[in-house]
Amino acid sequence: MITARTDVVGSLLRPRELLRAREQLAAGTIEPAAFKQIEDRAVDQAVELQERAGLEVVTDGEMRRLSFQSALTDAVDGFGEVSLDAFLWGEWHSGSLGDKAIERPAALGVTGKLRRKRHLAAEDFTYLRSRATRIPKVTLTSPSLYANLWSKERSKDVYPTLDDFLNDVVGIYRDEIAELARLGATYIQLDAPHYPLLIEPGWRAFYEGQGWSLERWLGHGLELDNAVISDHPGITFSMHLCRGNQMSRWLVEGSYEPIARQVFRGTRVQRLLLEYDDERSGSFEPLRHVPEDKMVVLGLVTTKTPRRETVPELEARIREAAQYIPLERLALSPQCGFSTSVVGNSISVDDERSKLETIARTAAAVWGGVAAPTPR
Repeated sequence: MITARTDVVGSLLRPRELLRAREQLAAGTIEPAAFKQIEDRAVDQAVELQERAGLEVVTDGEMRRLSFQSALTDAVDGFGEVSLDAFLWGEWHSGSLGDKAIERPAALGVTGKLRRKRHLAAEDFTYLRSRATRIPKVTLTSPSLYANLWSKERSKDVYPTLDDFLNDVVGIYRDEIAELARLGATYIQLDAPHYPLLIEPGWRAFYEGQGWSLERWLGHGLELDNAVISDHPGITFSMHLCRGNQMSRWLVEGSYEPIARQVFRGTRVQRLLLEYDDERSGSFEPLRHVPEDKMVVLGLVTTKTPRRETVPELEARIREAAQYIPLERLALSPQCGFSTSVVGNSISVDDERSKLETIARTAAAVWGGVAAPTPR
């Protein structure tokens, strides 16, 4: 099992050059080969930023994705046109920026049998592995998160039930992880924000409206995750659980307690990346449900605001969490990605860099043996 004390959830802020090139590609004013070179440069910059910050784990910053969820829809036929709003919809909240509502697209819903055009992340991992000197992590999503892309009305001719649809998603995921294992991947993360969303009545009603009860979401949903990750003893798996993170806003608030026993004990991942950057997440008490064979990566550093956390502040919170789970089974990361879609959060690259460096410095202070940031 990977026991890194510093981790990163996944996404980093996209460079302006990459955002501009994505628009040009959509407009047909740039060739795919030229766009790919710009993507590659963005990944190179992301790897360098993380490694210079002193992180033990690095990702490609999800530079090649529209959203952290879009790997499946980009690589698989059957979804039709999937707009960015398919991944952004909801009632988003912020005390400083104000609330923002995005409607769920009316035409959302898989309408064709899923057929893979290419691998979801294998090519991305191969490139990342060639650039990284630290542990390269692949980020995917929990398969049941894609319940959002199934519709009783629009999908009934190809997938009459949600189970029918998700069974095919799981099959694609199992093939993907088998390929990643063949290529030498050692660390894969499943993003699963839908489980914490179940603590809020409105979101619970949406997910139950897709055909599963709350109990089935916290039972069969986890069974699908476990089916995806099984049979790969050489890979460490993690699960990231947050409450929504887009445009420096959030979807729900509340303690992990209502879902902690089922999720923390039911998933077979070895690392849990949990959001704990402010009071919205509740206390550390739910950590008492974490089994002894799992590490918890505390997401204490916010990606939503430019606020600069300090080493003493973070060290104090880590030691508070250690009242519920031994210090040797804890690690540190940001609370979520810095840019979980191309929209990104309202912070600067300098803020991002400072936060990652503070994570490394805190880990060195708490556990020792962690690389310090590289002077720029």
